[in-house]
Amino acid sequence: MQEVAILGVGQTAVREHWDLSIRQLAVDAGQAAMADAGIDKIDGLFVGNMTSGRLNKQHQLGALVADYLGQWGVEAVKLEAACGSAGSAMRQGILAVASGEMEAVLVIGVEKMTETNFKETTAALTGAADADYEVIQGVTFVGLNALLMRRYMHEYGYTRHDFAPFALNAHANGAKNPHAMFREPITQKVYDKGRIVADPISLYDASPIGDGAAALLLVPAAKAPQAVRVIGSASSTDTLAIHDREDTLWLKAAELSAKQAYQQAGVGPDDIDLFELHDAFSIMAALSLETCGFAERGEGVRLAQAGEIFPNGRIPICT
Repeated sequence: MQEVAILGVGQTAVREHWDLSIRQLAVDAGQAAMADAGIDKIDGLFVGNMTSGRLNKQHQLGALVADYLGQWGVEAVKLEAACGSAGSAMRQGILAVASGEMEAVLVIGVEKMTETNFKETTAALTGAADADYEVIQGVTFVGLNALLMRRYMHEYGYTRHDFAPFALNAHANGAKNPHAMFREPITQKVYDKGRIVADPISLYDASPIGDGAAALLLVPAAKAPQAVRVIGSASSTDTLAIHDREDTLWLKAAELSAKQAYQQAGVGPDDIDLFELHDAFSIMAALSLETCGFAERGEGVRLAQAGEIFPNGRIPICT
């Protein structure tokens, strides 16, 4: 297996793009990544997306985006893994280049979620849960995360207000990011007054619905010695239904994949300076910090309260 490098990146702003289709969002990000890399021809395209089939009435995103990028004849597929769809697309792109099967791979993550009603969007997102044992009971993704957050508070003695640093950090970072959907910082007072979405999750604990895309261009590291190298990459799974998990407050798949990536890279949590985690809900940020080795069990919230997740802290997140 050969080393892989990230030669180019591209991104659209995340907002309600009433004037842009899902294909145009993907194409804009893809073209930006290719221009950044100085490459006009690719061997493969991997598109990460969860909801296009239901919300945009569009399957076959791989072939569609390749067509509108002018990359006819290449292998192009869409990958779906719920909130990890774009990450899975990147993983497959890395493997394609590392194996020597492809020389230049474009990876795009894209979603367009704002042109349908709330009920339809919620149903589409809920499709990532176990349909026969969770969804049939009427549970939603925010509901499942609310159950986890409530259990976490019960086990470790926190209140919902203790989770504020996660939201404060995300909004402060967003205020400095021209691509961010919300560009205003918030205070503890604003957080505390946020309406409850699914008790104990408040408005500021939950990610918004938006439209946007991001892309990167992967090549063999030997052909781009100046580019950022991918020195570790792994993926894993756990039981899909929350109630089937041995420990509902431990993200086993995140733990396994992190350990594998650390081993490949020859590093550990203490060597990491920046952690871009999945934080669709504040509880996921706390659990990710713990299961990936940056905090002891039950200490993820305390780490945030100590300011260690902010840009000047020990392990900045959600930058």
